[in-house]
Amino acid sequence: MFLKKYGDICVSVFFLALGAALIIGASMLPPSAVVEIGPDFMPRTIGIVIVILAAILLFQSVKGFKKNAEKVEAEGPDDCDYRRVILSLILSLIYVFVLQPVGFIVSTLVYLFCQIFVLAPDKNRTKKDMILYLVIDVIFVFIVFFLFRYGFKIVLPAGIFTINL
Repeated sequence: MFLKKYGDICVSVFFLALGAALIIGASMLPPSAVVEIGPDFMPRTIGIVIVILAAILLFQSVKGFKKNAEKVEAEGPDDCDYRRVILSLILSLIYVFVLQPVGFIVSTLVYLFCQIFVLAPDKNRTKKDMILYLVIDVIFVFIVFFLFRYGFKIVLPAGIFTINL
């Protein structure tokens, strides 16, 4: 009941702190002597985006707190699918550990497809949906790969396959 009532506020405060930590941590990275975009660019950018989005969530949560609190108390307890949460956490941890040795493309293709499958509603797990998820997965991974490789000039982990694209 506590998380239903104060969940958005707790999450927004957590992400405000996370975004601030990213920005502070990024400023401690040494500048790059090789490329014009230093190693602090992406963490700082992500930190700024996280802080902005968390501030918006906090503002909206505080603004609609009374209405939401009354609604939560009237509804009663809610069912939560902890299995999907635990699976998502496990998949994320596995992804972090296999990214470097396996490489960005292979590990992200597998991780993203599995994550989409876990988070998809049970009714959207047909063969047609799986093909759509796979197409989205492949397109997204290669867009991100080329964006980092040629847009940001950042080489992602090659892993077991060395790709000279």
